[in-house]
Amino acid sequence: MKLLRTTCGFAFLAKPLGASGVARDVRNCPLRYQPWAFGRLSFSRCWLHFLTGNSGERSFLARRFEVATHPVGASRPQRKQPRSVKLLACSAASETQTSLRTHVCGALRSEHVGCTVTVCGWAHTIRDRGGVTFLLLRDRHGIVQVTIDAASPEALRTQVKTIRRESVVRVRGTVRARDPANVNASMPTGSVEIAAHVIEVLNRADPLPLVLDMERPETGNTTTGRPGSGQLATTGASEETRLRYRYLDLRRASLQSALIRRHEATMAVRRVLDSLGFVEIETPILTRATPEGARDYLVPSRVHRGKWYALPQSPQLYKQLLMIGGMDRYFQVARCFRDEDLRQDRQPEFTQVDLEMSFVGAADVMHTVERVAEALFSNVLSEQELKNDEVLVRNTARQGLRFPVMTYDDCMERYGTDAPDLRFGLELQPIWSANQGESNTAQHWHFFEALCAVAPFRGAETIRALVVPGAAPHTSRKVIDDYTQFVKQLGLSGLLWGKIGSSDGRPTINSGPLNKLEPTVAGQLVEQLGARPDSLLLVAAGSRPVVLGSLGRLRVKIAKERGFVDETDYRFCWVVGFPLFAWDDEYNRLTSVHHPFTSPREDQRDLLLTLVQRIREKPDSLSKDATLTQELLKLRAEAYDLVCNGTEIGGGSIRIYDPAIQSAVLSVLAISDEEQQAKFGFLLQALRYGAPPHGGFAFGLDRCILMTCAQAKSLRDVIAFPKTTSASELMTAAPSDVDERQLADLGISRVAAHEERIDQIDAPKVPQDSQETMPV
Repeated sequence: MKLLRTTCGFAFLAKPLGASGVARDVRNCPLRYQPWAFGRLSFSRCWLHFLTGNSGERSFLARRFEVATHPVGASRPQRKQPRSVKLLACSAASETQTSLRTHVCGALRSEHVGCTVTVCGWAHTIRDRGGVTFLLLRDRHGIVQVTIDAASPEALRTQVKTIRRESVVRVRGTVRARDPANVNASMPTGSVEIAAHVIEVLNRADPLPLVLDMERPETGNTTTGRPGSGQLATTGASEETRLRYRYLDLRRASLQSALIRRHEATMAVRRVLDSLGFVEIETPILTRATPEGARDYLVPSRVHRGKWYALPQSPQLYKQLLMIGGMDRYFQVARCFRDEDLRQDRQPEFTQVDLEMSFVGAADVMHTVERVAEALFSNVLSEQELKNDEVLVRNTARQGLRFPVMTYDDCMERYGTDAPDLRFGLELQPIWSANQGESNTAQHWHFFEALCAVAPFRGAETIRALVVPGAAPHTSRKVIDDYTQFVKQLGLSGLLWGKIGSSDGRPTINSGPLNKLEPTVAGQLVEQLGARPDSLLLVAAGSRPVVLGSLGRLRVKIAKERGFVDETDYRFCWVVGFPLFAWDDEYNRLTSVHHPFTSPREDQRDLLLTLVQRIREKPDSLSKDATLTQELLKLRAEAYDLVCNGTEIGGGSIRIYDPAIQSAVLSVLAISDEEQQAKFGFLLQALRYGAPPHGGFAFGLDRCILMTCAQAKSLRDVIAFPKTTSASELMTAAPSDVDERQLADLGISRVAAHEERIDQIDAPKVPQDSQETMPV
């Protein structure tokens, strides 16, 4: 073994190697040049090829060489280190070394003791301890302590005291071990410090418009970007100030960690999809407007006066056309845009991981998505955060899928939502439903009527209960009134409630309005619901959608307030069997639950064609024939949503590949044949030229990252430069006015002066649905 040095500055230990072996690997290098002739980057890229080979296996050179490496943080062998290893420790990492620095702040360890290094970063804190001054220098990789003591030159001791916090500083010095009493075990660089030789202020910072304070100034975050110690917090800064000075807010470790996690997630997704044969293809950003979905962001055309482009809400049609074009498997990390009313959990522009596959059924796509989800969450979350790892590999008996599968109807009945949170119980329980006949308790409905001051309860379509175990002793009347006000905002008239106690060893209702029930009826109710002593019983009555939706939201509220939710747990499930159509009361017509290109279930396609034939024979039948509308509402889609912790993180479907079915679905949506040709003629024509069965899916990347960052409270915490709830960016003052000449070039003239809107930073106080419908 001997130490080899290259003209590029790399040193490594190697066994003797014949010239022919080297020459053969150099000839096979995909860069097609002699690597040592082009500096450090060229050599490192070709060296990586030598180590991995074209197929990812160890190449000839890798099999012959033994490279001496010490990963950051790795324990050193308990033996005397040869000089060659010492040289490796002092040599800089090629990935981060630049003309201004040899090491990053967070990389220095005990093996660097004695090395002369140059580091750059921001002045985190400056502390004068009377004769000794400590400068904590910070970059993205961590914090290192720079020490200026009595042995330092007088000019250096004076200079360091004039440095302002957050100034950009360059330090050259020698790494030395800290005194044992001063070692900080909670700080990755806590065993060493830099004895400064030269300090250079590269950029002196003015007083900041917001105060960046530290949680624990003596510690530093790790080089992996995980949330942790040494994080900067914006003390006393409003949300508006933080967004206006976002470049300063980004210095906080929690925001940097979120962006690094975003990068790690994207790379993990790309790796797994590449291994599964997917091809990453970019689709157009400037496209045409479509009639379905949210409002489009429109872009005027200068060349085609009076015509407009639309920014894509999703790459839906393009990825279907790629399947027709024979690409078989496509994916894209796509930017999407929606001009809709915003709130805290939505942004006008967002990112989704979009994929499409040919010759597949729903189970094939779902299985692939599970692979992607496992890669995304397992690679981004640390072992401590992903403590419930068995959820990611749980097998179910259904179609060989790993995640549990639930139907849409089952989710609504049990959880009051199509995006259930499975980290806790509290399932909704039926007492009576108009379409299910009368139960034992239903015959005593007049007792409920007598207790309710709201007359509409008599004609209730359904009655449901929520049983909260152990809550009775700790729930005051004020809390119950808060629950009542909460559901009233969601459309319910109110709540009936009762606290469960014990009588003669049997649970019974002993307080609350439900206590006025006849003992026999109360006993039947408690038995039917399986309520235990000390439980709180909440009962709602009314129309089925309102009752289920309100109790479903109340269920989540109570679980979070009472600590039933483990925020470090991740519970996935599939939701399938969605309706194909839904009724829109505002426009008095049918709409697509997912989008117009979702296929109906295979066994219902002929029925759809039969129903559409009736529509075409009598165009006004949709508005006049209630029976026809009800039959259309019973049709089910080949759609599937992936839910995690009560949030829809993605959705997809099997697409329509038969032009007759596609035209039929558009007809149900009241799109005439002429309009179909005008807006979707290219798609209908493409379907006639040999379209394969295909399906796809889309992950909401922003929402996935939000779920993995415990310190993030909204999507703004996982996006580098987010918008406010009024769709404005405070930092650059976008949107902004433009020059009249620019408008004239586009053929646009102002017709009225707009009124400046006040930016609304916080979300509305009215409870909002937590799920975001993901474009597919």
